[in-house]
Amino acid sequence: MDASGDTRATVYLGLGSNISPEENLRLAIMELRARYGDLDLSAVYQSAAVGFEGADFLNLVVRLRSEESALEICDRIELIHNLAGRKSDKWESRQLDIDLLLYNDLVSEERPVRVPRHDVLDYSFVLRPLAELAPDLIHPVTGKTILQHWQKFDAASQPLEIIDVVL
Repeated sequence: MDASGDTRATVYLGLGSNISPEENLRLAIMELRARYGDLDLSAVYQSAAVGFEGADFLNLVVRLRSEESALEICDRIELIHNLAGRKSDKWESRQLDIDLLLYNDLVSEERPVRVPRHDVLDYSFVLRPLAELAPDLIHPVTGKTILQHWQKFDAASQPLEIIDVVL
């Protein structure tokens, strides 16, 4: 519960796509809005595929508030993946990839709820939009702000470009 008495969790999701990305990101945002109401969205960033050869990805971070548990949110993510027709493996192009990045200050290694997501601090396409939305957010494991992590990140190693996409 926050100072206003709100019992909803603050949740951060990473969204990405490199197959019909604008269409699939719009689908995801529409489904998330229908379920959770108002969303805060970062800018949309274009980045090269990491770990495989493929088209560039479009990525963003979404902040929402929910009374659902982290597990229920993971289940909702899978439903949205299915709506987008996701059939891809981790290291190939995909219609849609939604990752639970943070759920309040929960730290969990129990599948399917692994938060904070272990690679939040490893990829510019996650860390930069997260720093944009929540610069003062304290990472629940490191104790540092997201902005502090972004400021130490080697941004030149994983270049990003902001893309004008209406979601």
